[in-house]
Amino acid sequence: MTHDFRIGTARAPWGPVCLATGPRGLVGLAVLSPLQPFAEEVARRTGLDLAAGTDRVLDRAVDAVEAFLDGRPADLESFPIDIVVRSSWDRSVLGGVRRVGWGETTSYGRVARAIGRRGAARAVGGAVGRNPIGLAIPCHRVLAGDGSIGGYGGDWFGSREELLEIKRELLAREGISLPAAHLRD
Repeated sequence: MTHDFRIGTARAPWGPVCLATGPRGLVGLAVLSPLQPFAEEVARRTGLDLAAGTDRVLDRAVDAVEAFLDGRPADLESFPIDIVVRSSWDRSVLGGVRRVGWGETTSYGRVARAIGRRGAARAVGGAVGRNPIGLAIPCHRVLAGDGSIGGYGGDWFGSREELLEIKRELLAREGISLPAAHLRD
């Protein structure tokens, strides 16, 4: 088995989206990140080595992200991911977030309840903010309990406002208007 990852970029309206694929699927995806810091973060987090060039898996991932941004989510939603994160808590939260479908939203509190941790909305927000595979784990679909936008981006590059504007754009592409008042916890 190979122990390396490859990086590439997909086209997005706000600039390139960085992606990384490893032996078991997508291991990283970030908006507004320069490629080199993104590659360094993926290597640190996964323990994999950066390999040069592209391969079939990376090409499929790029195509899936571009299709997603064009309103065709199926390929990205079914793309294999490898959630390499620090804790089983983050893995559980991100698994719950991945189940939120195109055109749907949820709240941090609802994610907490869905994974059996009622009352842990704030901790869910922390895990969502550390999401290393944005879009494929659709953290943009997680809103505050009052239906307002909440946050977006965790440790990503870009200002808070730039990242929130991307979240608004992603939600609009999915036909979601804010505030989504039906989310009240």
